[in-house]
Amino acid sequence: MSGIDRRTVLGAAAATGLLASSGPMALATADDPVAPFRTPHKFGKLVLAASGVAGSFDEKSVDCPFVFSANGRFYLTYVGFDGIGYQTGIAESRDLTTWTNRRLILQRDPASPVTRYNIAMASILRENALQSPARLIKVGGRYLGAWHAYPSAGYEEGPAVIGLAWSDDLLHWERGDPILLPQDGAEWERGGLYKPYLIRVGDTYHLYYNAKTSGTPWQEQTGLATSTDLRRWTRHPASPLLRNGPAGSWDDRFASDPVVVEHRGRWGMFYFGLSTDKRARDLLALGTSPTEFAKAPEILVDAGAPGSVDDTYAHKPSVLFHQGDLYHFYCAVSGKWPNDVRGLAVARSRAW
Repeated sequence: MSGIDRRTVLGAAAATGLLASSGPMALATADDPVAPFRTPHKFGKLVLAASGVAGSFDEKSVDCPFVFSANGRFYLTYVGFDGIGYQTGIAESRDLTTWTNRRLILQRDPASPVTRYNIAMASILRENALQSPARLIKVGGRYLGAWHAYPSAGYEEGPAVIGLAWSDDLLHWERGDPILLPQDGAEWERGGLYKPYLIRVGDTYHLYYNAKTSGTPWQEQTGLATSTDLRRWTRHPASPLLRNGPAGSWDDRFASDPVVVEHRGRWGMFYFGLSTDKRARDLLALGTSPTEFAKAPEILVDAGAPGSVDDTYAHKPSVLFHQGDLYHFYCAVSGKWPNDVRGLAVARSRAW
C-alpha cells in the first residue's frame, strides 16, 4: 500500500495520543434539544467482528455500519476489508445485538477502473424520522443505495468517487456510474469523497458526504449535493455545511460520516470528529432545516476505558429506533495501530 491513507492518520493519532473515556452525559430537560439523540449506554462488546476466514471479504476488519429494518427483521450493511480493499456485506438480526447470515452483496469488479479494488455502500434510502425503525423507501419499485469507491488497492487509497446502486431484493445490486467526482468540486473536496448519506425531502434528494483536501495532513468536512431526478446533481452553495471547528475542538481535523434525521421539525446530523488532541468520537449538529446545522456542545459516544472494545475510537454512526429506545451503532476500534481491532458496536438510550 503506497502513500498515507486515512486509517494511518487515525491509527497514528491513537498510538500517540491520550484516549478519552466516556464521561457523564448532560441531564435532559423539557427544553433540551439533544435529549432524543443521546445514547449513553454501551452494549460493551462487539456485535460484529472481522470473520477471520482466509479469503473472505471481511477477513481483516469490518467498518461503516448502516442499520435498517425490512421484511419484518433488522439488517446491517457494512464494509469488510480483506487486505486488498473494501467490499460491502449484509447481516441480519431479530434483536439488534446478535447478527447472523452475513454475506457479500456489493463486490469489486476487476474490469472496472472505478470499482476494481473497492466499493463501499454507506446508505440506502430510508425514512427520515429519528424515532422510526428505519424502514427503507423504494424508488420506482426498487431500493436505492449510495456508494463510494477508491481507485487504488489498499485501505482508502486514492481520490474516491460517489455513485448510486439499485436492488430488487437487497442482495443483488446494480451499480450505476459515478455521480460526484472530487475534481469537479471545490478545494475542500479535491482530495477525495467519503461516506455518502442519502435522504429525500419532498421531491428533492439530498446526498450528504464528507470529503478531504489534497495533500497531507488533510482536513475532512461535510457537504451536500441535491437532485430531483437522481441524474443531475448540484453541490449546495453553502458547502461544506459542517466545517472543522477551531483549534482544540473535537472536530478540528475531521467532521465526517454524516447521518441526517428529522425529529419534530428539527433536523439532526450525527457525525464523527477527529481532533488534534488525537481523539475521535461521535458528535451531533442540529438545525431547523436540512441545510443548516449548529454543533451540539457535547459528545454523544466517546472512546471507552482501557481494555474496552472501543478504547481507541467510537465513530461512524448509524441509528435506529425500536420499542422506545434509540440504538446508535458505530465502528469500535481497540488497541494501537497497526495491530488495532476494528469492529461494530452499539449504544442505546436505555440501560441494557
